[in-house]
Amino acid sequence: MADVTIIGAGVAGLFAAHELTRRGLAVRILDRNGPPGPHGCSWWAGGMLAPLCEGVTAEPVITRLGATAADAWAGVTPVTRHGTLVLALDRDRAELARFARRASGHQPCDSADLEPDLPPRQGLHFPSEAHLDPRRALADLVAALAARGVTVERAEADPRDIAGPVIDARGLASTLPGLRGVRGEMIVLHAPDITLSRPVRLLHPRHPLYIVPREGGLFMLGATQIESASRAPVSARSVLELLSAAYALDPRFAESAVVELGTDLRPAFADHIPRVTLRGGVIHLNGLFRHGYLMAPALAATAADYLTTGTKGALFHED
Repeated sequence: MADVTIIGAGVAGLFAAHELTRRGLAVRILDRNGPPGPHGCSWWAGGMLAPLCEGVTAEPVITRLGATAADAWAGVTPVTRHGTLVLALDRDRAELARFARRASGHQPCDSADLEPDLPPRQGLHFPSEAHLDPRRALADLVAALAARGVTVERAEADPRDIAGPVIDARGLASTLPGLRGVRGEMIVLHAPDITLSRPVRLLHPRHPLYIVPREGGLFMLGATQIESASRAPVSARSVLELLSAAYALDPRFAESAVVELGTDLRPAFADHIPRVTLRGGVIHLNGLFRHGYLMAPALAATAADYLTTGTKGALFHED
């Protein structure tokens, strides 16, 4: 018999299961779609573990708790710790200066010293940051849980019908009030002639871009951030903006192959801070917004602390 039932097999639910089983609890995972795949927004993430860069626009708790993410993920899946490179085109140098003033933990650099494949530009290096492959991370979580006897069961579930502690990690499918969907769109390119060893953020007043390298000459371009609940396919406007920014960073991206276009809705609260919310006896893990892989370990630890010791951490709320 399970000590805790988790509904939702996205990054929040799976990492919560990982943390709870690590602490010796028996866990059951239910998801109406089964194991992770294109049906969940965790599938379309960039996988950047970049608390300092995110701290330019996010609340301090994101930077503080996100700083532990790389170590937490390293126990599950390969984590690349080459930092983050932040650049701007010459016409947008003011954006780079503004970013530098609002961020910490960076060093001025020449992009050619870190990424010789890129045209030389002055930039900022955040050496403590890291990244991972989200789909590999999800698969590795599933494999680690399977090794402990926990599998993802394909089942429709209502938390009110389940006895014992329940964690609801269903994202926008949850009944938790105050959530909204923030549309994000991404592109995967195959550019085998380009080599990057770390994520690159290209600053722009209207169309900021990040490019995350993956194995096999693949690059994830992201991501639009649109206040919309539409799940329509990626728009032509977004494709043009993302590809134009990539071309401006390195013209060789014009010869790359478009492998994949993806979009989904990221669940967010008004303050963009994820929460562990106790409501009606159910523990909700939600509101990861664009910080899914960065904040999932902290969210999981908060839920596990509450279930094992009654401790209510910084991300804990009662409704």
